[in-house]
Amino acid sequence: MSGSSRTSARSRIRPSSKDEHDDSHRNQKPYQKITKHRRIANHNSLQIMDVNLITLLGLAMVAFLVIVSLIYHLVRSGEPVHRLRVVTPFDAPKVTDLPMFQGEHKEGLYWGTYRPHVYLGIRARTPESLIGGLMWIGVKDGKYFMRHVCQDSDELGKYGWTEHNGRDYGRQVIVDQDITLTTSFLKSFGEGSGYGGDWAVQIDAQNRRNEFDVEALGVGHLFFYLADEEGNGINVGRERLDVRDGSLLASGSRKDVGDWELHLSSKDSSVIHYAGFRTPHMHNLTDLVQGTLAVYASRMGLLQLPDSLDHSSNVLVFQISAKFPFKMDIAFVSGTDSESSKVEDRVKNLTGELLDSQLKQGQREFEEKFQKSFSLTNKVDSQSMNVGRAAMANLVGGIGYFYGQSKIALARSSSQNKGDNFVPYWPAELYTAVPSRSFFPRGFLWDEGFHQLLIWRWDIHICLDIIGHWLDLMNADGWIPREQILGAEALSKVPEEFVPQHPSNGNPPTLFLILHDLVRRTKRNEFSASETSEILSFLDRAFIRLEAWFQWFNTTQAGKDKSSFYWHGRDSTTTRELNPKTLFSGLDDYPRASHPNEDERHLDLRCWMLLAADCLHSISKLLEDRKHDAKEYHMMVELLSDFEILNQIHLDKASGAYYDYGNHTEKVRLRWQERTTSGRETSGRELLREVLETPQLRLVPHVGYVSLFPFMMKIIPPESWVLGKQLDLISNRSMLWTNYGLRSLAKTSSIYMKRNTEHDPPYWRGPIWMNMNYLILSSLHHYSQEEGPYQARASMIYKELRQNLIKNVVNNYVQTGYLWEQYDQTKEGKGKGAHPFTGWTSLVLLIMAEAFPNH
Repeated sequence: MSGSSRTSARSRIRPSSKDEHDDSHRNQKPYQKITKHRRIANHNSLQIMDVNLITLLGLAMVAFLVIVSLIYHLVRSGEPVHRLRVVTPFDAPKVTDLPMFQGEHKEGLYWGTYRPHVYLGIRARTPESLIGGLMWIGVKDGKYFMRHVCQDSDELGKYGWTEHNGRDYGRQVIVDQDITLTTSFLKSFGEGSGYGGDWAVQIDAQNRRNEFDVEALGVGHLFFYLADEEGNGINVGRERLDVRDGSLLASGSRKDVGDWELHLSSKDSSVIHYAGFRTPHMHNLTDLVQGTLAVYASRMGLLQLPDSLDHSSNVLVFQISAKFPFKMDIAFVSGTDSESSKVEDRVKNLTGELLDSQLKQGQREFEEKFQKSFSLTNKVDSQSMNVGRAAMANLVGGIGYFYGQSKIALARSSSQNKGDNFVPYWPAELYTAVPSRSFFPRGFLWDEGFHQLLIWRWDIHICLDIIGHWLDLMNADGWIPREQILGAEALSKVPEEFVPQHPSNGNPPTLFLILHDLVRRTKRNEFSASETSEILSFLDRAFIRLEAWFQWFNTTQAGKDKSSFYWHGRDSTTTRELNPKTLFSGLDDYPRASHPNEDERHLDLRCWMLLAADCLHSISKLLEDRKHDAKEYHMMVELLSDFEILNQIHLDKASGAYYDYGNHTEKVRLRWQERTTSGRETSGRELLREVLETPQLRLVPHVGYVSLFPFMMKIIPPESWVLGKQLDLISNRSMLWTNYGLRSLAKTSSIYMKRNTEHDPPYWRGPIWMNMNYLILSSLHHYSQEEGPYQARASMIYKELRQNLIKNVVNNYVQTGYLWEQYDQTKEGKGKGAHPFTGWTSLVLLIMAEAFPNH
């Protein structure tokens, strides 16, 4: 994940994604000018006989040239988009078109909680869906606040799924000051239902009475909405809504699910108001509702929606107000136009006691599956097990569906004009887990490999579906954009300067972690016959894309030497960065060579390439009867796993540590300097980089996560003295070891915990990250099973590190209610950064289960 794009989310009004990138719409304005010109010419033709022939011919020629010029530029402006390889899809059958992802699988996953950026959001896996969601009014310090989009500034006590199976059941607890909302989701395929079935949401609202704020907390205001992204009109059930007169709230019709109805059921007394809007801007619904409430309150003095509708409203918002505690069931039934729809029976099945019974069944089944998948009994205590459940539930409960076009940055040439130079990717869909619902509710390529280490153990079909969606985003060159910001809702969470994706930049190919694991386990017959058949079919279809991905890295990220690689794209001209970032490595500000150039050798990328080559070799062998040649990848594996070559180019024999190599000096600092204007006057100070000695080609002496990559990838022979040195580095408290996990950068580093710029605090320069600790722990477990002089020591360090990681994550969760992006290496392991961060921090569950990739 790019740390650069991990900045404060901001909201902005944008046109709908469908119109935003449509070529005909984009070119409409010039054609309007031509039409206007013609209209004027026709008007003037009434006096044409007063003009001499030469003048007339001259005007005609000028008009002709203007029209030709306009047409030429219009056509020419559109040509590059269609010709550029960077925005041309990879020429091979899509992985997601496999039969295994069609039929029952596709319909079974059609509806879901696929809007992770809101506290409760439902949509279908289709580009323009009917979407549903929950808002509520929270009270803090006597002030009202609208809750809808997940954001840290809401300062909720906690929120997240306590159970979720990724398919048809989920339960979430939200604590907002004295209000506790329990939201449950259930999907059902009843007789007569439309495509994708029916679904229900149950909301149980409780409060802890505050004697100083009884009036504010006595009544709860919940808002449930449906919005049609296609723009289809939605009908309100009746002009005056009252649950006692019937449960119908709204109805409508769509091509995918047919006619549909939304019903509300509650035994508690409530008052319902509504508002209907006509808008394409689904990412601004919070502002829309909040503004409507404010206007009505200023006119009528009431905190309620106005019971009014825009013409042909495609958004309906229902305000349900009731005294605490109260509970309500909302049921969506599809296919109501069918003769056998049995709407009344299906609504009854999704509300009241029958819904309660099904939710309890979903809870029991989740627990059974959790125990079967991870076998935590006798491995951790009950408190840790609860955190493990939350980690799994939030990871699959945070899976989202996105549709839109990435914005691709083109390299500027000297002949091009200054200014932005971007082209849109083709319209694409993405079904993926996300790192954080509040801060990063979108797809990140290198995060996804870690996510799938968990998800395949939970649901292999969801796992393969997600990987297939990512591989289908590959362009003709074999490149996959590393951050997927698709659609207006995703765009609303990202500062505009971080939206463009650069096709020269890669991202760690972590999907090979999961694929390598699946191949090994398939060879060991650890899957059922049907699962094995589907995995083989998937690998056979995906192989050509995996090859192209590997070749993209092998050609665009290659170093000068045959077995060296480096992350291309670092800024060699910066005057503000202490050490130029390597965002695309995933490790952002981890220190590399001080002066980037083509002589660099990046140790981590070399190890990722070994993993990729080994995975492709394994797949080739597995599919050897299906035309795939394994020889080429075997040779690459032999080269990159050659221990002597690795040591020659990356090992410092004195310390036993592995390092990057490049043009480097340690004598670089940031220094405050006076900022001058065009004259001699100063206008404040700025923090600028100062180099105090000439850099030289050398090993880059920073011990940290990058140093341990050969250890993580298990390249080091178990009998080698180098392994002993690696264990020394890991267990040394003056270097990497803490009581909460391993630091990202050693305390001895000259850049340890230093800011990279005036505005960039340290990110991968000390704090503890779960994904790297998981890979290190996996290798410790491996070497504790391998006979050799360091086996016992590896086992001892493994046990202590595992215990420290689990204890710290669990303690933080108990104290704060969240899993965190990173953990402080000094302040008692306190959680830091984005929260909830139920992406790769969820790997704590695999650490509890002692479940590691088989390499």
